[in-house]
Amino acid sequence: MPELPEVEVVRRGLADWVAGRTVSTVEVLHPRAVRRHVPGGGDFSARLAGVTLGEPRRRGKYLWLPYGDGAVLAHLGMSGQLLVGEASAPGQKHLRVRFTFTDTGPSGGTDLRFVDQRTFGHLMVCPLVPDPHGGDAPVPDVIAHIAPDPFEPAFDDTVFLRALKRKQTGVKRALLDQSLISGVGNIYADEALWLARLHGERPTSGLTRPKAALLLSSVREVMGAALQAGGTSFDSLYVNVNGESGYFERSLNAYGRGDLPCARCGTPIRREVFMNRSSYSCPRCQPRPRAARAS
Repeated sequence: MPELPEVEVVRRGLADWVAGRTVSTVEVLHPRAVRRHVPGGGDFSARLAGVTLGEPRRRGKYLWLPYGDGAVLAHLGMSGQLLVGEASAPGQKHLRVRFTFTDTGPSGGTDLRFVDQRTFGHLMVCPLVPDPHGGDAPVPDVIAHIAPDPFEPAFDDTVFLRALKRKQTGVKRALLDQSLISGVGNIYADEALWLARLHGERPTSGLTRPKAALLLSSVREVMGAALQAGGTSFDSLYVNVNGESGYFERSLNAYGRGDLPCARCGTPIRREVFMNRSSYSCPRCQPRPRAARAS
């Protein structure tokens, strides 16, 4: 599933192509794409006809296109793609929603398409509300409970470190808690833990403040590097708005590298089952906590 770097790459692409344009029509081609918009596809299309979209924004794994006091909120799910291209181009096999704009005419122009093979992603229209976390711009009401991500000005390091210390859980579970810190998923949690030399089952309550601060800086470092590389693509399902894949998978040190040598010490990376998914770490650089070893 796309995490913060991938969603931010898409947001930047949309800013170049969509901001300031006025929607002409919205065609909903599959009801699951707007399933979270309770009034249905007809209402979704009607509400957006004629609105002028503002600068795209993002929080964690969500992005939205604001207009007036509302927004088009998008979650890409496992395979969702927001693609900008020539309006005259044929529809993709898994095209779910298509936006045209008033400056798109018979002579050419670009449209915006939501393509989703697995239909786990979704779009919805929702109102904007003041950011309860102190951000300088309103946020969609349905994600107001989500914590700021570590690249937002609204993110408070001190607040995060205190909340992390109070958590009675393993450090990886804490990183995946979107009410504590948003945007971190399985890939970048494993990468940050590898960089900080922490095992995911290390109790948050036992982290020293310097170690917790190192973990936060590691999160920023790995996601910042991924952002520079255009995100992480393991297949063709994650792409930028122009259809290009990201390249950060070539720089991964832990995730997906089971049995391959650790780039730091040469020990084979281990794969463990974690919350019905896989977790990767180095047995030597990231030893399990004693309680976890005993169990």
